[in-house]
Amino acid sequence: MDTENPSAPSRAQSRIAGENHPHAGGVIHDNTRHTTRFTVIGNHLAQHPELSGLAIGLGVHIQSLPAGARVDIKTLAARFPEGTTRIAAALRELETHGYLRRERQRTPAGRVVTRTISCNQPGHRRTQDHQAAPTRKKRTPGPRKPLPAVPQPAYPAPTLLQTATDLLTDLRRHDPRLLLSAHDTAHLAPGVAAWLERDVSPTAVRRTLTADLPAEPLCRPAALLAHRLTAQLPPPPPFRAPAPPPTVRHPFQNCDGCDRPFRAPGPGRCRDCRTDLLEAA
Repeated sequence: MDTENPSAPSRAQSRIAGENHPHAGGVIHDNTRHTTRFTVIGNHLAQHPELSGLAIGLGVHIQSLPAGARVDIKTLAARFPEGTTRIAAALRELETHGYLRRERQRTPAGRVVTRTISCNQPGHRRTQDHQAAPTRKKRTPGPRKPLPAVPQPAYPAPTLLQTATDLLTDLRRHDPRLLLSAHDTAHLAPGVAAWLERDVSPTAVRRTLTADLPAEPLCRPAALLAHRLTAQLPPPPPFRAPAPPPTVRHPFQNCDGCDRPFRAPGPGRCRDCRTDLLEAA
């Protein structure tokens, strides 16, 4: 009657299991599933065995930012209580372990700038590029899809097109993702000129092109700008008839024939005296 139950845990096993009791120490997770405003962070970063806590925190912060956000030392130092020295050291840690890359690129205007690239899985991109290289050699790439058509100005004056070109070139100062090539700028310039020709100020055109841009990276910003220039083109201004020339009022002159006053640009005869002379002739 005293048969031992083989499925019951032994006393030693019970004591070992007690180490995971909530009162035995250790973290207890009270998790709620995120549905909005969250970022997926790999445990290889969150639990990195060599990175400092500040480097891990900055890595998580940078991966949560939208594309185009500034992550230079001064901007991060203004955001966090740590000074520029500690933040610079933490950024070097992230760069050493592959979570950040800094590349120098030349803009179409000829200026050299430094781009900071955040990598959520260090080494993954290099592996993909290495594996996909033979495939790219075997495959013939198709032609690039042309940009959508844009409105054309009625009178494409050189000064108007130059103003439109300068406006497009300056867009990257408002959003780094709107860095356009020379080819794309030449394609879009007539569309901007059509807006300027319709009495729209350059500030209003710039606001239309840069407002409410999507948060994700722009794969082809020139196509988005071409769509906005076409879809939101304002109507032409109403026709305004030219003003009539002002009426000229000549000074008074005394007629040489009848001595009557009349208006004329200079001395002479009035209309009646001129008529009499013509009839006599």
